[in-house]
Amino acid sequence: MAKSRQMELSEALALGPNWRHLCYVMLYAPNPGVLFGRIPQRYAVLMQMRFDGRLGFPGGFVDAQDRTLEDGLNRELQEQLGEAASAFRVERADHRSSLSGGKPRVVAHFYAKGLTLEQLEAVEASAPRAKDHGLEVLGLVRVPLYTLRDGVGGLSAFLENSFIGATREQLQEALRDLGLVAQGSFLGPRQPTFQ
Repeated sequence: MAKSRQMELSEALALGPNWRHLCYVMLYAPNPGVLFGRIPQRYAVLMQMRFDGRLGFPGGFVDAQDRTLEDGLNRELQEQLGEAASAFRVERADHRSSLSGGKPRVVAHFYAKGLTLEQLEAVEASAPRAKDHGLEVLGLVRVPLYTLRDGVGGLSAFLENSFIGATREQLQEALRDLGLVAQGSFLGPRQPTFQ
């Protein structure tokens, strides 16, 4: 398998008809919740357990009938997350990166979309009734954006799970870039980030 490489979106879109485009999105929302009365949640970030037992973001392949990458992504969100996904739309402005080389003639496009907490909770509630629930998607999970006092539990432990492709790295980069974790936090395994 070839090594993945980042590319500009314009370069990815110019690759031609023999290439397939895979689009997926990190959905997140401000979350004022406090765990155990002392650990601020700050944000809720959704991922999904995939059919293959690995963690990933909701999304899928763009089909021939989709006019744009975002049309394909939003169609996939409806199939995987249910009707609540129609309350928002992932747009070109939400695009973060494009990677090629993970699979032959496939370009993966990563997006991040900020929602309200109410929208995110509606997605969680509607997902079990979605077309692909129990098939392509085994369930949704929130990313713990804290580390427990033991220095292991929370984000550090979560990052030790099995992720599809470059998803772990894309999650870590997005958390940093979007300010969803404290500035300067190390997001590697077994490193404390929050109390």
